[in-house]
Amino acid sequence: MAWKPLKFFKKDDAQKTEQEGETKPADRESAEVAPATASSEEPKAQKKSWLTGSLEKLKGGLRKTRDKLSIGVRTVLAAGRELDEATIAELEEQLFQADIGPRAVDRLIGHIRRAYKMREIRTTDQVLDYLKTELKKELGEWDTSIRFAQSGPTVILVAGVNGSGKTTSIAKLAKLYCDEGKKVVLAASDTFRAAAVEQLTVWAGRVGAEIVRNESADPAAVAFDAADKALARGFDVLIVDTAGRLHTRETLMEELTKIRRVLERKIPGAPHEVLLVLDATTGQNAISQAEKFTKAINVTGLVLAKLDGTAKGGIVLGMRDQIDIPVKFVGLGEKADDLEPFDAGKFVDAIFD
Repeated sequence: MAWKPLKFFKKDDAQKTEQEGETKPADRESAEVAPATASSEEPKAQKKSWLTGSLEKLKGGLRKTRDKLSIGVRTVLAAGRELDEATIAELEEQLFQADIGPRAVDRLIGHIRRAYKMREIRTTDQVLDYLKTELKKELGEWDTSIRFAQSGPTVILVAGVNGSGKTTSIAKLAKLYCDEGKKVVLAASDTFRAAAVEQLTVWAGRVGAEIVRNESADPAAVAFDAADKALARGFDVLIVDTAGRLHTRETLMEELTKIRRVLERKIPGAPHEVLLVLDATTGQNAISQAEKFTKAINVTGLVLAKLDGTAKGGIVLGMRDQIDIPVKFVGLGEKADDLEPFDAGKFVDAIFD
């Protein structure tokens, strides 16, 4: 079957689309398309390097998680309280309530019990520092860096279920690289929902990226054409959007596999990263999503979105036990620059300090 020629849109086209009042999607993702000003208009001096994360920003985004987890833990470990088996049991209950995951809780409490029996920790004052050290050590073993191509465009394939915040996360990711001076092109391969293409087009204009789109084409065809353009025009980064899909629908997962194969054939080593966007508000349910997507497209990293609106950020602390796929970015708001590279030390400090 012949593929239809696709349209290649520059950021000026996206801004025109927005001015002409194109219909926007009515679901939650469309509600997130609302930055007050175009980030491409910000002075270069004010643009934040994506390599540095703000601890204060993390603390603000993780406030609900910190309130639920840290306050409960600190209450159990109140100053002057004797450290004994009863205290450790109460601490275990608090960690279970924080949605960390049962295996992670069992392992962490096991470490604490061993340290207590070996007299490595003797008072409740020492337990929190011990817990933080253990978590930083374990999460710090993740490789959270993005693998860039040695030559040619770096291809990042992005997937996620409906409503996970996938399209908005792609826009934020594009802005990070645009701010670094990289040439970024987006492939609007979510052809199942026309409004999603328009949404991504508007975002592309705001963050300074270009876009390849065609609502009527096969998603793999869009990815192929975008890869062709990235090669021909010397783009540094190609980010491929995909249709939001239920991880339980095998036919839709097969479509993702097809997109991956097309990219592999077009650009050696592609996709260099396969990022799965997870909605942090779903807590432990996100784990099963990650397992299904990994079987289909070999996920290399996670983007944990909507952390600012949930008390379930503790899921990160237990992911290493359950799926061991590194969290590479965390979403802390709805603005274009509300995406932070994951840093184990800062993340743990933001939750407990």
